[in-house]
Amino acid sequence: MTLLSTFYDSALFDYFILPFLIFLARICDVSIGTIRIVMVAKGQKMWAPILGFFEILIWLLAISRIFENLDNWTCYLGYSLGYATGNFIGLKLEEKLAMGIVRIQIITRKTAEQLIDNMRNAGYGLTYHDAKGGSEDVSIIYSIIKRTELPKVVDLIKLFNPNAFYTIEDVRFVSQEIYPLKSVSRRIRKSK
Repeated sequence: MTLLSTFYDSALFDYFILPFLIFLARICDVSIGTIRIVMVAKGQKMWAPILGFFEILIWLLAISRIFENLDNWTCYLGYSLGYATGNFIGLKLEEKLAMGIVRIQIITRKTAEQLIDNMRNAGYGLTYHDAKGGSEDVSIIYSIIKRTELPKVVDLIKLFNPNAFYTIEDVRFVSQEIYPLKSVSRRIRKSK
């Protein structure tokens, strides 16, 4: 027997290295799967199949090692822990990528003029109207922004109307780019 085959047949490989490799494979394929699902939801027709290919390739490699070692409970542990960790990492990656656009709806109890002015000055397009809440008058502000801009808008809300209620929804498609206004006005000026 060669040194390499002796290593592959060792307890160290069977109970530590192999489960760790399965753990890493599951982290990769589940993270890729999470990003793929986001791509499907956002209508990214090219990226979703490419990610799906690598997701399933890695999964097949991991599951084949499980079936080759059905009597090794540490492989099951590595597989399960990798799945859980992959979900967590996939969600964190998706959050960091901040792809796409969102619609933010802000409901304020007090006057929203200062918040509206500061959002406009920051270059965000918005629509607003006064409305009747359950027990008082409110203002409702809508804006479509790039997801990467979301922390800036939330900071503006917290600064100028900290008790405002806001919701954020993913938007799959808009008919034209309207965010931020500064880039739109630059494009209009350049085209003239």
